[in-house]
Order: sequence, then structure tokens, then C-alpha cells
Amino acid sequence: MRLGFFTMPLHPSERAPAVTLQEDREAIILADKLGFYDAFVGEHLTEKSENVTNSFIFLATLIHQTKNIMLATGTSNLSHTHPTLIAAHAAMFDHLAQGRFIFGVSPGALPSDAEALGMLGEDRNKLFAEAIDVILAIWERSVPYDIDLPGNRFKVTTATTQNDSVGRGQMYKTFQQPRPEIVGTVVAPGSKGVIAMGARDFHPLSANFLLSKYLPSHWTNYAEGKNSVGQTANPADWRIARTIFVADDDHTARRYGLEDSNSPYRYYWELMLRKMFISKRQAIFKTHAEQNDSELTSDYMVNKLVLCGSPNKVADQILALREEVGDFGEIVYAGMDWVDPTLAKRSMELMAEKVMPQVNAAIDTSARKVAAAS
Repeated sequence: MRLGFFTMPLHPSERAPAVTLQEDREAIILADKLGFYDAFVGEHLTEKSENVTNSFIFLATLIHQTKNIMLATGTSNLSHTHPTLIAAHAAMFDHLAQGRFIFGVSPGALPSDAEALGMLGEDRNKLFAEAIDVILAIWERSVPYDIDLPGNRFKVTTATTQNDSVGRGQMYKTFQQPRPEIVGTVVAPGSKGVIAMGARDFHPLSANFLLSKYLPSHWTNYAEGKNSVGQTANPADWRIARTIFVADDDHTARRYGLEDSNSPYRYYWELMLRKMFISKRQAIFKTHAEQNDSELTSDYMVNKLVLCGSPNKVADQILALREEVGDFGEIVYAGMDWVDPTLAKRSMELMAEKVMPQVNAAIDTSARKVAAAS
């Protein structure tokens, strides 16, 4: 099982962006040194607590500060701009990173972003579907492109102004061929969008917002999409994000991860709960549809959605998660605000150096037992 990193990022709004942006950079530089496989970074335009407005720009500052980690938009909000721009920017980034790039995509769910862009009444899911079709067409086709897909509002051609003698009218192909890995973040239980991901060979990243009981629905739908095009789904392509805090002892883990009023984990889940109530999406936190909203408290959130403890305990929790939801290829560690930088860095170190070796040793032992029995 691989180890990945995801950050929205999310910080107290009173903290200076110049400080939190450097903190988020430092977290990914550390993840690279510790051997994390990839790092996904989100983006929003109009949410003060979320400080990255363009994940390409942020990640570009890390290309030469890191060596091995894959740098991933997490996500690029495709409804926000013309797909020609996204196709050009993503392809250029892929060349700058020399293939250390994963193209994470989504429609862009934040209503205030849509309002600021003058598109609050638009169907952003439809815009997303149209945009990704055009982006892929640009990468697949040659000049003059002549992209005019049925029912798609975006038409792309350079036929009128093309001049081969100076290379005019041509756009970058990606460094990775035929294209970079494309990953879509999945939040909703039973999301039907995962079926389309499977059919198009995009890979799902199940968000850390979701209770574990709903995660198998993502795999079922992804496998359905793969089956629809005559392919078999590979568990290695499924990423699951979880909110995780690892400490040298269980007491410290409980205090910083669950109990302390200054815990960044409590802050994160209290804020996420308020945001979901505002968006009327709090149902994703419920164990059953009839559960009363009053039960969604801070204690409920951290106890349900934070994996927390010493390395042995967290390894056991990840293995229990795998037993519950089935095999998957990557556990994605969700980044938090660094209230205590020493504990935050230590958690990442313990996750990479203590937890994951235990998890993978247990998986290997189980696989050998199964092979021997068959």
C-alpha cells in the first residue's frame, strides 16, 4: 500500500497567508523526504480559511524543492476557466515537473467561487464534463484541432491563424504519454460519477470527509464503470484519504488529535461541519439517514473521522479499514494546520517510518497465507 498526502489546505482565517503557504510547502517537502508517493493540493478562490487559490502555481514552487514525490492538483476546478487554458497549463506543468505530475480534477463545488465568477446558476457538473472532454481532445489531436463535440459549448480550433512555419496555432502535448494520471476526488456516498471515472480510466480518491461505511460504494461503482468498457478494476488505482494523527504514545495522540480545545483536528472538523451545514450537505457525516443533526457534535466528528494513536494503534486502524472496505492502493494522509509543528512533523515521520511498514508487512503476510491456501 502506498502512502500519499492531501491538503485542502485549511487554516484559521486569522493566520497570515504568507506564513501558512510556507507551512504547507514545508509539509510537502517533508513528505517527499519521508517517501510519500504523491501530494494533492486543493484550491478555492473565495474561502478565507483555504489559502491556495491556484494549485498549479503553488505546486510549481515545489518542483525544484522536491525530488521524487508526484505533485498533484487536488483538484483543478474545471468549471472555473476555459479548458484550453487548463490543457495548456497542465501540459506545461507536466514538462516542468518532467512527469512528476498527477492531474486531479473536479467541477468546483464552492458556491461563492461560482458567484464571484458570475456562474452561480450554471450546471458546474455539466461544465466539468464538457471541459474534460475538450482537454483530452487537445492533448490527443494535432493542429488545427477542430474540436466541436456534440452538445459541448467549448469549440477549439486554430485553423484560421495556424502557421506551421513558425509553429503558430500549436499547443503543448503532455510530457507523460498518452497523458498524466487523472484522479477525481469522490465525496458523496454511492457517487455515480465514479462509474464514469471507471469507464474513462480516471482514478478515484475517496475523500476523508466520508464515514468508512460508505467507502465500499465508491469501489462498487468504479468497478461497474470499468466493467462497462470490458476492463477489470485494479485496487491499486483506488486512493482513500483519512484524517490521521500519530504520536509516540497514545496519551499525546488523544490530547492533540481528539481532546484539546486547540487541537487542529478539532478545528478542522468543527469548521468542516459548519461548512457542510451551510451547504446542507451534513448527511455525509451521518451513520444513517434518520440520524438527528443534533448528534453531529465536535466529539462525534473527531471520534468518527480521525485515526489516532501510537504507531501500532494507527496501523491496526488502517488494517481494520482495509478489512472493512476491501483492498485499496493508497492511504492518503490529510494535512492539518500546524498548531504544534513538532508534533505535526513527528506524526508524518511516524506514519512513514513506523505505521506503513507495519501495514505493508501485515498485508504481505496475509497475501502469502492466501496464496499458500490456494
